[in-house]
Order: sequence, then structure tokens, then C-alpha cells
Amino acid sequence: MNEKPILAAKRLTKIYGKKSLEVKALDGVNLEINRGESMAIIGKSGSGKSTLMHILAFLDTPTSGVIEINGKNATKLKTRQVNRLRNRRFGFVFQQFFMNARDTVLNNVMLPLKIAGIRKSERKRRAMEVLEIVELTDKAKTRANDLSGGQKQRVCIARALVNNPAVIFADEPTGNLDSVTGAAVENLLFKLNKEKGITLIIVTHDADLAARCDRQIYLKDGKIIKSPVSSGVKTVSPPGKRGVKKGGRI
Repeated sequence: MNEKPILAAKRLTKIYGKKSLEVKALDGVNLEINRGESMAIIGKSGSGKSTLMHILAFLDTPTSGVIEINGKNATKLKTRQVNRLRNRRFGFVFQQFFMNARDTVLNNVMLPLKIAGIRKSERKRRAMEVLEIVELTDKAKTRANDLSGGQKQRVCIARALVNNPAVIFADEPTGNLDSVTGAAVENLLFKLNKEKGITLIIVTHDADLAARCDRQIYLKDGKIIKSPVSSGVKTVSPPGKRGVKKGGRI
């Protein structure tokens, strides 16, 4: 028996505004995402790519259509069920770091576990484990505001990992980083995808980053298109020339 997609979108529509001010951000999107794959959602500003990711991640609701998780309709989940789903099954890495700048790295990473009601000793143990994965155990007691951009993004990745998610959503994860630092962050995300089997969904303008994914989905005017032509993909540099693809450090 074939395994059900970990996530599926069926006839997704998202409309903002009313009547003459109506904007259709998504227009009948159908999409299946398999467990353990990496997928890039690509398109220029206004194409609907971030809206699609937000709905797949249950950060927003569709106007119509269905989201399935492991073959089961999850569109009508209650608020408490959605919050539990996001906390336990999903991890998030955004272009903006969304950290408490005045708090320590350790406390920022432990936050999802605190929300989940995990006892303090277990929160610390698991947070230190993921900080080791991103090579930041020595920064555990450092205030987030005192980190470099690359270190902040690694903290975000640690925070995304701490609840052992099935899916990581990354929205322009290297958008605020220089090319070398960005390449190292990419390497870490794809290592987690390959070694831990975490499904990786990336929203990006960057053709080099998108090309590293198993699959690329192109959006235009709220619809998935078959060709990347005019999709707004931006090539940053020739293949193999961007940053440090192997052995990169942040």
C-alpha cells in the first residue's frame, strides 16, 4: 500500500478583501507533499507562495478547499487541536528571527517545549541536544541579541527541531544572510532533511536554493504553473559558485 502524503492541499482558495477590493491569493491549488522530501515553493511577490505555506502550516485558513495530514482532513480542526499540531508536528524557520532578543539562547530554544508543558529539566536536556546539532552549546547562556545573523538563524533551526517535528517550514531562511553564511544555513537544513527524514518546505526567490530541493513548485497569480518562465525566480550566481556548499560554517 502506498504511503499517504504527509501534507496535501485540495482545491485551495484564499481570498482577501470583499467585493471590488477582493484579491484572490490562491486559486484552486492542488498539491501533495511526500514524507521526507524537500520542496521549494517559488514565485515573485504577490504570487501566493507565502500564503500557500502559511495555510499548509496552519498559520492561516483557506477561504475554501481542504488540507489533509497523512490522508486525513485537518481543515476543520478546533483551535486547540491546531495549536497542538503546530507545536508537536511542525518547525518554523523564517527570514525574520522572531526571538526574544533579551533572553538567552537556551530559553529561546526551550520555548516550544514550555508551551507543550514539558517539565523544566527535560526542556533543558532537549534544548541542549539540538544546540549541539547546530554547534551552539557554547552560546546557550548568551543573550540572543548578542549573536551574529548566522548564529541567530541557527538558534531558530534549533528551536524548530526541539519538538522533533515531522515538517520544517522555511520562509526565505537565508534572505537576511550573506552568501557564505546563507550557504551554511542551507547545508544544515538539507542535512536534517536527509539524515533525520524531516520534510522540508522552503519558500524562496533564490534559484540556487530551490535547485537543491527534490522538487520545485512554481506559483503565478495564485496558481501552480508547469513552467518556471516568469515565475520570479532569481538566480543569484552560476551553479556551484554560490557561497560554501560543503564544509560551510556560520
